Amino acid sequence: MTEIVLASNNRKKIAELGTLLASSASKGISVLSLRDIGFTDEIVEDGASFEENSLIKAATPARLGYIGIADDSGLCVDALDGAPGIYSARYAGEDANDESNRRKLLDALRDIPAEERTARFVCTASLVLPENTPCAVPEKWRIPADLAAKRGLDPARAMVVRGECEGRILFEERGDGGFGYDPLFYYPEFGATFAEIPGERKNLVSHRGRAMREFTARLAAILKE
Repeated sequence: MTEIVLASNNRKKIAELGTLLASSASKGISVLSLRDIGFTDEIVEDGASFEENSLIKAATPARLGYIGIADDSGLCVDALDGAPGIYSARYAGEDANDESNRRKLLDALRDIPAEERTARFVCTASLVLPENTPCAVPEKWRIPADLAAKRGLDPARAMVVRGECEGRILFEERGDGGFGYDPLFYYPEFGATFAEIPGERKNLVSHRGRAMREFTARLAAILKE
């Protein structure tokens, strides 16, 4: 059994990513959380991009000898020059929660007409391999050398996959499913917000679903080598 540590303690995210991994990756993979390996320290996400922040998190279990994976995701609103972006989880402040973040977003877009409320969810999924594994990331999938140098990583042991989903922000919340900005994010092809559709259907088109399907296909290939 190959143990992989998902660098998160967010139960909803672990469940969602765990489902995607289970349905996409090869058999014989056990997905653990940071708590499962006894890691309780805070991971400081001080990167300048989704890619960098997900690598910071994935590198944490890798330095402890585990195969580390992590994602970083957020909402980018065109009318707000890409905000909240990498600060999506703490848009309303360090003590923000989903509700306060949504309130701040609605307030920021109060005078923006419907046709200008375009936005996209972004997800980057990262893999960092520990030094004690014989596996390596194929050259075509490796992270850029400058990013590797900045984070002190070996490019042959690090990979990032990016997924995006286009939509627009409504004037009021709809639906009681999902989490984060889902009740405000309207996906035109479904005629509904991400909070109004079942998780299985959301995963077919979501930023995280798209990123993780490509990510797990690559991961399976890497682990078979």
